[in-house]
Amino acid sequence: MADIINLLAGIAANDPLDALRDHRAQAKENAQLSFEALLEPADPAEVSYRDRYAVAAFTAGLLGAPRAEEFYRDLLRDEDESASWAVAELLDDATATAGAAAGPGPDDESDSAAMSGVHGPYGIYESSALAQESVPGPWLAAREATADRLGEKLVAGLEFAHLLVLHPRDCRPGHLALLLEAGWDEDGIVTLAQLVSFLNFQIRISTGLAALTSATPTPDVPAPRTPGSSDDHSDDTSTSAQAERALSHVGDRVKTHPTLKRPELFQQAGLGWVPWIAPVAEADLTDAQRDALVEAGRAKNPYFRLLARDPAALKARTLTDFDIFFNTTDGVGRAERELAATAASRLNGCLFCASIHADRATEESGRRDLVQRLLDEGIGTTSRLGDPVWDAVVDASVALTLTPQSFGPDHVATLRQAGLDDADIIDVLGCAAFFNWANRLMLSLGEPELLKPGK
Repeated sequence: MADIINLLAGIAANDPLDALRDHRAQAKENAQLSFEALLEPADPAEVSYRDRYAVAAFTAGLLGAPRAEEFYRDLLRDEDESASWAVAELLDDATATAGAAAGPGPDDESDSAAMSGVHGPYGIYESSALAQESVPGPWLAAREATADRLGEKLVAGLEFAHLLVLHPRDCRPGHLALLLEAGWDEDGIVTLAQLVSFLNFQIRISTGLAALTSATPTPDVPAPRTPGSSDDHSDDTSTSAQAERALSHVGDRVKTHPTLKRPELFQQAGLGWVPWIAPVAEADLTDAQRDALVEAGRAKNPYFRLLARDPAALKARTLTDFDIFFNTTDGVGRAERELAATAASRLNGCLFCASIHADRATEESGRRDLVQRLLDEGIGTTSRLGDPVWDAVVDASVALTLTPQSFGPDHVATLRQAGLDDADIIDVLGCAAFFNWANRLMLSLGEPELLKPGK
């Protein structure tokens, strides 16, 4: 099978960029194995090939990735041509919703122009200390006719994909209850979250690699949006009411942790994470699931035991992670890798991931004050760290994390001017893209908690 990331990035066999990707051979191989585990599994189990391809095509469309959307729609057409058209119509609805939220554009006859006025990630912070950073955005509820054509289960999965692509920090326990009510089981929910999250990685890394091959200037794309104004059509009242009803219906299959001590601000270290649906009990882990953990100690961690519900996806993801972040035979420094992860996590609003990787960036660099400034000030057009390399890494990570992605040749040029070569840049892209995968899993399957001192 052709390497899908190379295919989407337009990288031919024996291209110099492909040789540079081979510096992270395990990451390259396991990104491909992630595709196979999530899109082409030998046994699709409860999530059919049709539903996997439909979610993939819809996700690619939301991410503004026409080549990836067409690739996945081709796979979907081979399974169910009618479903392919229904997914295309749902994307049209999503575009129209986005256009309404953005207001009239310079060319309001063009769907793409309407879509260009709206950029994720959106999300409302429940913490009053972060409320000023809340960014309302358009929600999507599929029409009844779409549900009739695709089935209630798939439509619930597509609405969840929309949430996870554009509103990652708006995920709540009730959204998992809605999936359970629509016919997804716990294993299927983990597979769905992995699939959407993986595509956020795959398409972003492809975007970054394509920019390395391109001499075309990047079009102007707005920076992350400031807190929303009254014209943000972001009413999710109906969805919230449905989620509350679903929570009462599914009972203790979804945990809401009413007494949890939640963090109020982005911080370095001191956070744990709790799941909303049940992980596999440690005593019940199969040999395949234990193998997928890669490290035996992860059997104690509820996050990894939850992801073990889809062991093939977990193993490939873990090996991708290890090669991107810990292979230091060459490439950019560990501190810069952790900085890229922190920047992506800060923009997506993942307090847990930002905490872990900010702490590691400090450990690797000794620059606690600079790392804390990134956490305190957030991502904006005026926030600068004062170091050309770090500013270039943060800017590139932010551009790759926006939806749609704004990373392009101008960012490549800035990274090169800061002294990074193309192998270094691939490391930065890999780290930022990977945390668009990791953030969405953390945000959609559970939430952070404050740990007691010394824990």
